[in-house]
Amino acid sequence: MRAITYDRFGSAEDVLCPETLPDPTPSGGEVLVRVHVSGVNPSDVKARAGSRPGVTEPPFPKIIPHSDGAGVIEAVGEGVDPSRIGERVWIWNGQWQRAFGTAAEFVSLPEDQAVTLPENVSFEVGAALGIPGLTAVQAVLGSGPVSDGTVLVSGGAGTVGHLAIQVAAASGARVLATARGDEALAAARQAGAEHVFDYTDERLADQIMEATGGAPVDRIVEVEFGQNVETNTRIIAERGTIAAYGSAKNMTPTLPFYPLMFKAVTIDLLLIYILSKKERDIATQQLTGLLERNALNFRISEILDLTDCARAHDMVASGQRSGSVLLKV
Repeated sequence: MRAITYDRFGSAEDVLCPETLPDPTPSGGEVLVRVHVSGVNPSDVKARAGSRPGVTEPPFPKIIPHSDGAGVIEAVGEGVDPSRIGERVWIWNGQWQRAFGTAAEFVSLPEDQAVTLPENVSFEVGAALGIPGLTAVQAVLGSGPVSDGTVLVSGGAGTVGHLAIQVAAASGARVLATARGDEALAAARQAGAEHVFDYTDERLADQIMEATGGAPVDRIVEVEFGQNVETNTRIIAERGTIAAYGSAKNMTPTLPFYPLMFKAVTIDLLLIYILSKKERDIATQQLTGLLERNALNFRISEILDLTDCARAHDMVASGQRSGSVLLKV
């Protein structure tokens, strides 16, 4: 099979190599997926670059990158229902704590990690479901229904944020969002945010409270926890939740503990890779339901060939994109 591999950390151009490898064979409980599209995420880029804290060398001698993808089940291992052969699926955790991910013509993985892709959903969208889609659903709905509340999505023009706005709006919440720049502000509005604010504005907290008529926010979906903790502390409701999935600009934040405590605020730190089976099953069902309703619009920035994997990594690393970066396999 054709694949992209690396065996050391470094720049995408230096370490990502096209290679021909034997086709994998599914073990017991596994399915073999013929990959049609592979998704490139920031976590894939950081893993290849060696920028994860405390990790000094790759965890496996040879790695095929990427956790997200979509394709068709071509074979099954012992114990898997043969009727799954021919099923369209999307993949989660393809390369999480495993050597071989989706940047290849085939990937073999536990059958639970290959989820049925609704017929109305393309392989391109399927390749964006694993990390962005599940993160958005868990960040919005992970504590239960939001139909009676107000949800603020930080970074509403980002890949996860843009989806989170749509998830919240489709679930009946009143949605607010932050972004920066005319194009990003417009994208957040188009996704379903009732009010959108420039997150660099010094009066951000006041503007949010003015828009809500003084009512605090029930749930905050947060991409920059440390950067925004002071603002969020001001606007969060009593017994509200801050669901944070990132804090790249301030990785060691100082918390205003007592103001948060006296509101009994829940801080929910999300790492989509390690959801419990129950949490993942619920999130997957919720995501599937939204897809079947055509409630989500996925923005795709670029679709490149598998051989352009290094270029795709550089595009994601630059941050200069307005949607998912995908590879046709």
